[in-house]
Amino acid sequence: MNEAEKISNLDEPRLFEEDGIEARVAVLIIPLLKPLGFRLVRIKLLGLNGLTLQIMVERADGSMTVEDCETVSRTVSPLLDVQNVIERKYHLEISSPGIDRPLVRKSDFFQWQGHIAKIETKITIDGRQKFRGTLTNITQDGFTLNTDKAAYGETMYTFIPFCDITNAHLVLTDELIRDALKKNKDLNKQLIPEDNLNISKQTSNYKN
Repeated sequence: MNEAEKISNLDEPRLFEEDGIEARVAVLIIPLLKPLGFRLVRIKLLGLNGLTLQIMVERADGSMTVEDCETVSRTVSPLLDVQNVIERKYHLEISSPGIDRPLVRKSDFFQWQGHIAKIETKITIDGRQKFRGTLTNITQDGFTLNTDKAAYGETMYTFIPFCDITNAHLVLTDELIRDALKKNKDLNKQLIPEDNLNISKQTSNYKN
């Protein structure tokens, strides 16, 4: 991958974004991530360990190491403290997307074509708003989902426009694990054990 392609990947917009507190966090940290060679995948405020702010990040090639997580944590944590976005005690978790990753950019769908995903849409398509199936026939406008568990009367093949998606992520399968580990090996990274599918760095932030 040449430098122009890396820049293009870092600049690729996400298909859907956060709202509320998560959106405020995104606005603050995205300008800090890009100069370091990272891009935001997803932000979620979870009711884990009291309260956990989970920030998923990756490099343009999809890789993420423990050292990368530590770098991002050291970079964004002071700003979040100063801005006081979350006015109570919380845990900050910086993590890789993991194998059963969210699909947030068009390039994610192209990269993982042929694998099973769960999709949610903001409008009803073929009588449904939740889908599960294999990603096929991906274009710049959308993709066809080959439904693997269609109920009686439901269509097996559904075209879903990118503009109508509200949530999407891969489904963990043996085939996905093998493919993800191969991609990881091709990037000259250490193989991820099957019982440790995410790399993450957690810190605790305390608010008065």
